[in-house]
Amino acid sequence: MVAADPRAAFDAAFSRLPLVAILRGITPAEAPEILHVLVDAGFTLIEVPLNSPEPFESIEAMANIAPEGVRIGAGTVLDPGDVSRLVSAGGSYIVTPNTDLEVIAASVDAGLPALIGCFTPSECFAAAKAGAAALKIFPASRLGSGYIKDLKAVLPSGLPVLAVGGVGAVNFADFVAAGCSGFGIGSELWKPGRSAEDVHTAAETLVAAWRAIAP
Repeated sequence: MVAADPRAAFDAAFSRLPLVAILRGITPAEAPEILHVLVDAGFTLIEVPLNSPEPFESIEAMANIAPEGVRIGAGTVLDPGDVSRLVSAGGSYIVTPNTDLEVIAASVDAGLPALIGCFTPSECFAAAKAGAAALKIFPASRLGSGYIKDLKAVLPSGLPVLAVGGVGAVNFADFVAAGCSGFGIGSELWKPGRSAEDVHTAAETLVAAWRAIAP
């Protein structure tokens, strides 16, 4: 069940560890074990992209057993109708790869935080005006941390910016220095066929790297 105040719960989880685990390709059978190893390593934000096999089943499987303070969300949300499906599955935030005002509106109406994919200043400001809880600069590595530094100079100061795509432990520091508040981590953490043990090792490495440079 979604918390009475999903935004406050999301903000608390983000404050504890602003790294979103992106589990693209995970199956419902794998989801519970991977959830446990990620939580054990310190992750509090887990995303199941909707182009994964049976994504709502994986979200529900994790939401049903997630400890208090751990939030399960849907990524690659492209259809406003998927917001209500997420709520029914027990998910509590959305992530998009693009700036779709209808998807943002559906998320705001449902009371769910929306992490909205942006790349240009126009997209960033449109998402912020529509009610995005955070901006996801994607793909972040293509123009690098300097591009984000330039964006941050004009974006609302209280709006979190996450870097996603080609970012990881080796370049956390560069992006934080540019003004990023957090990161989405995909293949460096999880990809189909990776063992739970390897995921746990990768998760611990990422958490340690973040804590070493956390502002």
